Amino acid sequence: MSECAIHALMNRQEHIEAAARSLKAISHPLRLKILCVVGNQEVCVQNIVDTVGTSQSNISQHLGILRDKGVLRTRKDANRVYYRVADSRTLQLLGLMHDVFCSVPGVNS
Repeated sequence: MSECAIHALMNRQEHIEAAARSLKAISHPLRLKILCVVGNQEVCVQNIVDTVGTSQSNISQHLGILRDKGVLRTRKDANRVYYRVADSRTLQLLGLMHDVFCSVPGVNS
């Protein structure tokens, strides 16, 4: 991020607060894993539970936090609830985190 862009962000209190809320919401390892599972698709709770590998009650608690903070949106279809990322900027952030933390230096991933 350029120095100019950093100063522009710092001058907009609402941007600082939105960024802080999002970062706080996704900072838990399980919530970050949930977001990696959801990615740019719409996923039902059971698929998240199956992929993440913890209890449905634990997943539901963390999904609730992500939903309450505006990171995820829901859609109900009969008795199923589907989740998707609410803001494409979150997907950009996840992509950047993947590039920084999951890529091996000097090796194409």
